[in-house]
Amino acid sequence: MNISFGYIRVSSKEQNLDRQYDALKKYVTDEKYIYSDKASGKDMEREGFQNMLKAMRSGDTLYIKSIDRLGRNKAQIKEYLEYFKRNGIRVKILDMPTTMQDYPEGQEWVLDMVNSILIEVYTTLAQQERETLLQRQAEGIAAAKARGKHMGRPKLELPKEWDKLYKKWKKGEIKAVEFMNLVNMKKPTFYKKVKEYEASL
Repeated sequence: MNISFGYIRVSSKEQNLDRQYDALKKYVTDEKYIYSDKASGKDMEREGFQNMLKAMRSGDTLYIKSIDRLGRNKAQIKEYLEYFKRNGIRVKILDMPTTMQDYPEGQEWVLDMVNSILIEVYTTLAQQERETLLQRQAEGIAAAKARGKHMGRPKLELPKEWDKLYKKWKKGEIKAVEFMNLVNMKKPTFYKKVKEYEASL
C-alpha cells in the first residue's frame, strides 16, 4: 500500500507546529505518518526527518507546507528532492499549487519541468532568507557591543590574584584552604568559582 506522509518543522522549541499540522492532516494516510522536528533548517540531520526517510518506500507521497520546511540550504534541499525522485517518492508542496496537480500518464515530464523551475526559485529564496537572518544577527551583536552591552555569558568576577593563585594551587604549591583564605571565599563559593573559571578556559 502506498502511503502519504507529511513533514512539519519549526526552527525552535518555543515555536508551534499546529498550523502546519492542521494544513497537512487532510492529505496524509494517517496522522501517525506526520513527522516533525523543532530544529534549525541549516542541515538535514534532524531526527524526525531522518526517521521519515527510513519509513518511506517507492510509490509514497510526501506533503509539506512550503519548501523551506524541508530546510534552508539550497544544495541540500535539491539533493533530497533528487533523492525522492530517484526513489519514486512524489513530493507535494501546499504553497506550490503546480506540485499538487496530477497529470495523465505519459505527461509527468510537464510536471517535472515546472517543478524544477519553481524549486530552483524557492530554494534560492529560502537560502537567501537564512543568509539575511544570520547577517541581521551579526549586525545586532555588533551594534550591542558598540553600545557597551556584553553579549554571551556574564563576565566572571574574580579577585585580581586569582589566575596566579589558581596555577599555584593546581601545581600543588598551595593547598585549597590557603587559596580560599587568600581570596577570602568560603568553601562552597570557592568551588563554584573554580568550576565557572574552568568552564571559561
